Amino acid sequence: MNRKGDKSLIVGLDIGTSKVVALVGEYSPGQAIEVIGIGSHESRGLKRGVVVDIESTVSSIQRAIEEAELMAGCEIRSVYASLSGSHTQCRNSPGIVPITSGEVTYSDLERVLEAAKAVAVPADQKILHAIPQEYIVDNSQEGIRNPVGMSGVRLEVRAHLITGAQSAAQNISKCVQRCGLQVDDLILSSLASSATVLTSDEKELGVVLVDIGAGTTDIAVFVQGAIRHSASLPIAGDQVTNDIAHLLRTPTPEAEQIKVRYACALAQLATAEESIQVPSVGDRPPRRLARQALAEAVQNRYEEIFEMVQAELRRSGFEELVRAGLVLTGGSAKMEGVVELAEEMLHMPVRVGIPQHVTGLGEVVGNPVHATGVGLLLWGSQIEHPRRPVLPPGKVGTFWQKLRNWYRGEF
Repeated sequence: MNRKGDKSLIVGLDIGTSKVVALVGEYSPGQAIEVIGIGSHESRGLKRGVVVDIESTVSSIQRAIEEAELMAGCEIRSVYASLSGSHTQCRNSPGIVPITSGEVTYSDLERVLEAAKAVAVPADQKILHAIPQEYIVDNSQEGIRNPVGMSGVRLEVRAHLITGAQSAAQNISKCVQRCGLQVDDLILSSLASSATVLTSDEKELGVVLVDIGAGTTDIAVFVQGAIRHSASLPIAGDQVTNDIAHLLRTPTPEAEQIKVRYACALAQLATAEESIQVPSVGDRPPRRLARQALAEAVQNRYEEIFEMVQAELRRSGFEELVRAGLVLTGGSAKMEGVVELAEEMLHMPVRVGIPQHVTGLGEVVGNPVHATGVGLLLWGSQIEHPRRPVLPPGKVGTFWQKLRNWYRGEF
């Protein structure tokens, strides 16, 4: 664990297709995490969320970590790292165990989750997460959120299992370890992002989080407060850049700059008179181009992304249940016109989600680009005490004090 004085430090390492970002968060139990350092470096070693060049990824991670260490004034030893890519799959799985002592204890929760994980997983895949959605004690009709202390003889859980390619997970871990760091945990990007940009009301009502990065579009569907479906689509902001590079016959780095500066996702936002200057390949002179032509190309690609999101929602079977609509986050959600286009195509309310539940650096807290990084910090602070997964932070001590006082009072 990283420490600074009496406060714990948590480090989130968002290993993305276009950049690696290290965030350092300082937290003491019961208080919001404060982001005190950030380091960012462009990443060239990933394609669509998966490591394709270890050397290059290692050097990006190292640069990002060094920058974050300098800013936070600390030494980083371990990180929570993100994982994404279309090799990840999800399924909902039940587990059943007998309740040994007549009432549900924390060890029963662990045992029943282990039972839910006992499913046949292909040899090249491994279970990354098993997240309880709801519990059933005996034959209670209603799903129970926290059954600890309830009486009964059998405990059932409905769990959401997320599996990923063993090799992809190992390669991410390998890159982090080559930098002399430990991996506290590997966390699915969409899970991390949803921890920080979704409100609990939205999760109750039903909401779909769509995190559009550079290489992947990560999706997570929540209904009745728990995750029900997750997926990662191999199409995102990089495709938009490639389209612009093709359309304008201009090098990719220039296309990226043009996208950030001039592009919008709705052609009607660009007026016919506006034009932009486009650098040419080689030493040819730059040309001028109508901004509307650019907007049309960008809109076509974003439409395709949202069509794929909609198809994934249909496939998941939860399309009718996301009453709170769609929350967009990630770097490619910042483009003007994206929210309007998504609302028009998906016929549901859409908003851009920015990281919540943390304080500190303004550039991080108000920026959808850092949703995953901030989510990793939140996720890390909550699994500090893995044996007490259900109690909110700060409640554990009081429960034990009560128990001790009761025990003293009895004898």
